[in-house]
Amino acid sequence: MRGPASILPLQLRNVGLAIRDRDLLRQIDVELSAGAPTMIMGPNGAGKSLFLRVCHGLIAPTSGSVEWSVPSTRAQAMVMQRPVLLRRSARANLVHALALAGTPRAARGARADEVLERFGLTDIAQRPARLLSGGEQQRLAIARAWALAPQVLFLDEPTSALDPGATRAVEDIIRAIAAEGVKIAMATHDIGQARRLGGEVLFFHSGRLLEKTPAPRFFEHPQTQEAAAYLRGDLLW
Repeated sequence: MRGPASILPLQLRNVGLAIRDRDLLRQIDVELSAGAPTMIMGPNGAGKSLFLRVCHGLIAPTSGSVEWSVPSTRAQAMVMQRPVLLRRSARANLVHALALAGTPRAARGARADEVLERFGLTDIAQRPARLLSGGEQQRLAIARAWALAPQVLFLDEPTSALDPGATRAVEDIIRAIAAEGVKIAMATHDIGQARRLGGEVLFFHSGRLLEKTPAPRFFEHPQTQEAAAYLRGDLLW
């Protein structure tokens, strides 16, 4: 029996986003395809988070088009830099997400327990989600997204405020999800992390996409002066 049709590739054609006459994204032409994780990189204010939100559908572009191969809002999910968690236990957060997704009531508890075990969160199942550590909250948020079986998962700097141990735990989850065939598109400032996880890099600067390059080539031979400066640690204006 065949599974659901793939919603990939995702095509952005001449996408722009302007707010109060200020161009925040400009002439973005890119395709996201199945495969290894795509790392979204660039300095602060480059447009990384806005790009992810436009892809996910949280923000409509003011010009251009964003098209999935098969339109489906439930086949893709996004986890924010600061995840929004309900004032409930970790397990109840999962059960609530499953309810919103239409999972039959009788199946929600078992599915939530399966997800908690899958991501090593069983020990915190009954703890209030908002009192968890930053790393635990991020793992729970990713687990909650994964529970809905997305084909594409957008991550907006999921480890930006985490210590090395928590970062490693989140990276392990991302690798495992990617290995299952879920497409990961992830914004990060961490060059080492992008090297460890990325299959390709999209490099943004001042609202423009300057590079779409396989990760090894990007880090060894960036195509633009801006990317080379960024990798050196220079400030970009």
